[in-house]
Amino acid sequence: MKIVSLAVQNFRCFKEEVSTPIGDLTTFVGKNDIGKSSILEALEIFFNNEVVKIDSSDANIFHRDKPVVITCEFTDLPTSLTLDAGAITSLANEYLLSMSGTLKIQKVYDCSKQKITPEIRILAYHPTVKGVSNLLELKENELKIIVHDNGLPAKLKGNPGMRRAIWDSVGDLNRQMVPIVVSGAKDERKVIWDQIEGHLPFFALFQSDRSSRDSDDEVQNPMKAAITAAIAEVQSEIEEIQRKVKEKVETIARRTHEALKTLDANLAKKLSPQFKPPTTSKWIGLFSVNMDTEDGIPLNKRGSGVRRMVLVSFFKAEAERRLEKSSRRSIIYAIEEPETAQHPNNQRILIDSFKSLANEQGCQVLLTTHSPGLAAELPAESIRFIHKDQEQLTIQAGADVFGEVAKSLGLIPDSRVKVLLCVEGPTDVAAFKCLSRALHLEDKTLPDLSSNEKVAFLVLGGSTLKHWVNEHYLRQLNCPEIHIYDSDVKKYAEWVQKVNQRNDGSWAVQTKKHEIESYLHPDAIRAAFSLEVDIVDHPIEGKPAAPRAFAEVYSKNFELDSLMGDDKAKIKLVEKAFPEMTAAMIRERDPDGEVEGWLRRIGQMLLEK
Repeated sequence: MKIVSLAVQNFRCFKEEVSTPIGDLTTFVGKNDIGKSSILEALEIFFNNEVVKIDSSDANIFHRDKPVVITCEFTDLPTSLTLDAGAITSLANEYLLSMSGTLKIQKVYDCSKQKITPEIRILAYHPTVKGVSNLLELKENELKIIVHDNGLPAKLKGNPGMRRAIWDSVGDLNRQMVPIVVSGAKDERKVIWDQIEGHLPFFALFQSDRSSRDSDDEVQNPMKAAITAAIAEVQSEIEEIQRKVKEKVETIARRTHEALKTLDANLAKKLSPQFKPPTTSKWIGLFSVNMDTEDGIPLNKRGSGVRRMVLVSFFKAEAERRLEKSSRRSIIYAIEEPETAQHPNNQRILIDSFKSLANEQGCQVLLTTHSPGLAAELPAESIRFIHKDQEQLTIQAGADVFGEVAKSLGLIPDSRVKVLLCVEGPTDVAAFKCLSRALHLEDKTLPDLSSNEKVAFLVLGGSTLKHWVNEHYLRQLNCPEIHIYDSDVKKYAEWVQKVNQRNDGSWAVQTKKHEIESYLHPDAIRAAFSLEVDIVDHPIEGKPAAPRAFAEVYSKNFELDSLMGDDKAKIKLVEKAFPEMTAAMIRERDPDGEVEGWLRRIGQMLLEK
């Protein structure tokens, strides 16, 4: 399952309901104490209630008498659910989905009570006609009576089939979005919820500001996330263990029942075991990993920078592992302020790892930051800007969001940076770094953009480009800007012209070829993937652009169920193929020296600075 939206109400600073879409990579940006951490902690409470536990102080200070409400919406749902006695059904058949076909789960916490146990609801587009709105609450005998009395064509065994027959016999079910309470239920709602709960994503939260106590090693030690990932990997084995234990328990209970009959037949009328397998959180809690560094010093006693360097390594290793083996159950990694206590180079490594990890199947990454510089390294569509609008907190997403971030938080200049290189997307950054490094190895007069601290990349593209150009958000940095965009979008020509009219040393161009991937040499793809891909300067009928051409060959060679999307194809190319590019390959694919010309112009700007 994959989370696609979150809504919180009456939780800490969020008095009124605030909702936000969640993607594969989502970054919450905003000022200090605006609610970024509260978003991640709301999710921790929803999924685990362990690292952060709900308490009475979590209710909004102005609405302490009202409950805290956390609602998560999911897609990629299980296709079927197996109920008792092998009855097969689905969320759709039980009318437990929203109008758009998603699963909405809501947890309501009454913080006025000493022991806070959530009421769990499924918000579903469900029948509301009297007599058929509560079928999930009815036992088998009650359903049999309705089926029999109405002469319905259904077997008098198997609750899902009888419910379906009853619903089908009603002309207009008057379906509406209603809450169906599943917590505390003793009927089929509980069975269905137990099935759903087993499919929910794992959630691993890494906080930024908890104290270093041994009792907090599940927070301070990033290997706790490794345990969570490992549990996700062996979920089917865990389910098999639980099945075998349940069989043994039932066998022992049956023998005990038979023995009891010989002693007291009246007492032995009924003796049935109620098997409750351990929850996912209890499985995770069974294990602990403590990592010692040099001189036997525990990792959670080292400085925050060292701990986060381990986190960098964990995420890099996890991204590489997921490239090789897909997980059986999805997982959400939530990391507060990854830039904390890190050198800029380590920040970039960490961000690259997040982007790679989020691109893997069944994996989502959530971040928080109050650094617009870090946010600029991430895809614009991943940004969620939390801000106050007339005393009401709102979460803004969409094409224009980074402009709002820049205006609200400002952009802090780095004295080392002399030139800003503005490109469309994050894969363009990686591509330019690889191409410049290859040419620099042959000609040291050309700058190596992968290591030159005087050049800073900014990802501006898509529909936000016009705002960056028109509003000139980067003016306060007092650095000339270089804008290099693909030629596949004709409207970019207008913005290129506007940059070239600035008279502040800035300049802009569009590539002569279709896009930056069009400069790849087939030999680089062959070296990286052992695949033969025909790369053309511009797509024509029968010969698609480089990312699509690569996706078609890759998908066919590895027998993927569906064609890889262009975005994923670009990511794979910059991760594996662009690093294989040599100066000779670049010159063969770029005989006019276009790429080398850009670098020489950048190098001259750096000398003048």
